[in-house]
Amino acid sequence: MPHQAEIIAVGTELLLGNIANTNAQFLSQLLASAGVNVLYHTAVGDNPQRLRQAVEIARGRCDLLVFTGGLGPTYDDMTKETVAGVFGLALEYHPEVMEEIQQYFDRVFHRPMPACNRQQAMLPQGCTVLHNPVGTAPGCMFTAGGVTAVLLPGVPHECRYLTEHAVLPWLRGQSGGVIRSRDLHVFGLTEPQVQELLGDLMDSAQNPSLAPYAKPGEVMLRLTAKGGSDDDCQERMAPLFRDVRSRLGNYLYGVDVSSLEEVVLTRLRQQGLTLSTAESCTGGLIAKRLTDVAGASAAFLGGVVSYTNGVKAGVLGVPRDLLDRYGAVSAPVARAMAEGVRRLTGSDLSVSVTGLAGPDGDDRGNPVGTVYLGLSLPGETLVRRLALGGDRPRIRLLAASSALDIIRRHLCDLPIEQE
Repeated sequence: MPHQAEIIAVGTELLLGNIANTNAQFLSQLLASAGVNVLYHTAVGDNPQRLRQAVEIARGRCDLLVFTGGLGPTYDDMTKETVAGVFGLALEYHPEVMEEIQQYFDRVFHRPMPACNRQQAMLPQGCTVLHNPVGTAPGCMFTAGGVTAVLLPGVPHECRYLTEHAVLPWLRGQSGGVIRSRDLHVFGLTEPQVQELLGDLMDSAQNPSLAPYAKPGEVMLRLTAKGGSDDDCQERMAPLFRDVRSRLGNYLYGVDVSSLEEVVLTRLRQQGLTLSTAESCTGGLIAKRLTDVAGASAAFLGGVVSYTNGVKAGVLGVPRDLLDRYGAVSAPVARAMAEGVRRLTGSDLSVSVTGLAGPDGDDRGNPVGTVYLGLSLPGETLVRRLALGGDRPRIRLLAASSALDIIRRHLCDLPIEQE
């Protein structure tokens, strides 16, 4: 039977809204990939009494409790002591952990270790130590009364490291089989539209299972199977994967990829092509997303943020009469921007975006969310008009993603809707 889990994030800063609880997000994703049912998320401040109450409630309804935060060396880091106390365990000193912490200070901080860090080597009696080579706070796990508690540091990269390198291998060993997942990335459809297309498959799928995850500007589907081996899992997933791929069609942009920009850059490199960008309302967001991917310089030459008409005309060479006659947010200007940046950089293809992200429309009657994309290719330039909804950040995000998607569609020889 799968574990029933609760994630408990400890830290007053979470309740004050000073930081986002990103640990709970990726822990849920990683635990789900291991076949764990995450039933609850709890956030509690640095208060022993309230944390104790949260632990008592959690162990009464779940058999796997995953804690993040409160493992540091300061006075308000009391997760270990409080959680161990609820389960009737004392803390004991681990000299090997103390040595690791001292070595980390020597290697990373190049200064003596403060005396307060000694308490990080105090761990619940009989626990399994989760050694932490990327920080000073070791994690740990123990089982008592039929409930397993996993204590992880709150620093996100440390929490992720220990989850991936210690917790997930343990969970997979407990499962008595192999669990494999595939992540299917969809752009151009909303979550309700995906639900309409795939609802019957989601409802009927057991092993493998199919679950949607809404992400900013797109939808991700996770296909998960449990079997006796990796080949068994892949064989179980294959029929459902083929059905999903057939129904989603060209909206499925990648499988087990990190992003739309990664797909675009991979295609560009495979085809030996280069790209440039001309951006107005997105303010460089397309270029930023492309250059977030390591090795982008092999295909992305550069871009121009032409936020004003003066830069559109003076740098990109957009004719003044086009700007005066049609306005900046128009198909002719999007076309001229794309052609101008391709000419300027010498790239094989280029994309442009000009639009209204809000809060106001323009004096030509274009409402907020009106966006034009241009894709300049050797011999032709395509233009597409979008009517996007949402606030300013969402419109900018969708405009940038749409620009990347029109490039993807061209590189994959898929149809492109034009103005």
